[in-house]
Amino acid sequence: MFIAAAAVITLVAGDFASTFFYHVPQHVWFTLHLRTHHDRRRSYWDHAVLTSDPSVLLDGILGALPYVLVAALVWRLSWEGTLLGLAIGQVHVWWRHTTELGWKSPAWVRAALRPLWVVLPEDHDGHHRNPDIEFGDIFRFYDAPARALLAILAPTSRRTRNAAGRGRPGRTPARA
Repeated sequence: MFIAAAAVITLVAGDFASTFFYHVPQHVWFTLHLRTHHDRRRSYWDHAVLTSDPSVLLDGILGALPYVLVAALVWRLSWEGTLLGLAIGQVHVWWRHTTELGWKSPAWVRAALRPLWVVLPEDHDGHHRNPDIEFGDIFRFYDAPARALLAILAPTSRRTRNAAGRGRPGRTPARA
């Protein structure tokens, strides 16, 4: 019981923290994530799984840090559950980048995971193609609140201010 609870807490709270304290701020104010995760000139399977590029590894570590911090808080509930949650999270990172390898989620996987709001590889592929949609590393229920936060914070973005300064008020430039 405690193992499952710790695993679920690690995944749900870790995804919340990673989405709202790392992922959304990276899309609004910073460039590390956009350069490494949304660069259409390189394979995102390679950068998510096979790379040794220090900037890509840093982005991955910073994105994983909220999960590790949550796991540290949940550790006393069940160390086995926190390790299980972290392991499931890592396997999910690899799995969600498989569309580039030709993976298509079978109907039974979609049927099993959609009610749980789990991000499928096809969902995450949508985020690679359009960085303003499909937020949430593991759970899709963070997408709508993340997009709302992104819209609220957009006026504070350097990109928005730069576009307005070039005579294009109200237009947010496309992200790489």
